[in-house]
Amino acid sequence: MSGLIRFGISMEKELLARLDKEIVKRGYPNRSEAIRDLIRNQLVELDWSQDDEEVAGTITIIYDHHVKGLSDLLLELQHDHHEMIISVMHVHLEHDNCLEVMVIKGKASEARDLSSRLIGVKGVKHGKLTITSTGKGLK
Repeated sequence: MSGLIRFGISMEKELLARLDKEIVKRGYPNRSEAIRDLIRNQLVELDWSQDDEEVAGTITIIYDHHVKGLSDLLLELQHDHHEMIISVMHVHLEHDNCLEVMVIKGKASEARDLSSRLIGVKGVKHGKLTITSTGKGLK
């Protein structure tokens, strides 16, 4: 247990009851792990708000590959950011619709910019940037 510090938290009875229900529902072994997870999530969000912070994440897009020139444009954007894109998975959902998931790593501002550019391309039906941390600052 070296490195761990114990401290107390005061909270309303109803808030604690709600936390305990979530702990059981999500399968946490105890309150401490659930609270550590909540703190980590908040720290990851703070990292993403810092433009120069190195972050990791995914960009997921759904698009119609029959839209003229769309596949080429998306591929060009990916090549223009090859240093940030670690991996791409392409899935044919049905005859017209494709899903791509790009795993990315880089500065937070560049990740947000790349996702906006990809999601904003005409013919992209839906897109989402999912954030996480590189894990370096998390214990």
